Amino acid sequence: MEPIQLFALASDKAHWLSVRQSVVAGNIANVNTPDYVAMDIDPFKTVLESVGARMATTHPAHFTEDPMRGSVRAGTGQDFDVASSGQSVSLEEELIKAGEIRKEFELSTGLMRSFHRMMLQTVAR
Repeated sequence: MEPIQLFALASDKAHWLSVRQSVVAGNIANVNTPDYVAMDIDPFKTVLESVGARMATTHPAHFTEDPMRGSVRAGTGQDFDVASSGQSVSLEEELIKAGEIRKEFELSTGLMRSFHRMMLQTVAR
């Protein structure tokens, strides 16, 4: 297994969140379009698998993967596959997704800010 480059992984996560936000915004923009089908992108787990990282469960009380997050792929020419959810657009669900994206982005940038600060303190000594 190769070492995980934290800053590169954070950059990939930010790019993934940006693409997902674009897809969700497109869903919201088409909420009143007849026969429009809501889209979403593959989970970030696929990016983690491409770099060889995976979450380890070391205790039975730890969280496990969500088996409900599977979907059929439909290519869009973007870096991530976009999948149809098979349902018409629900404004409430799309707004919830937008909130989750914001929360994930804030968490990711907060973690990177803390890691960067730790690195700077180490170099300064």
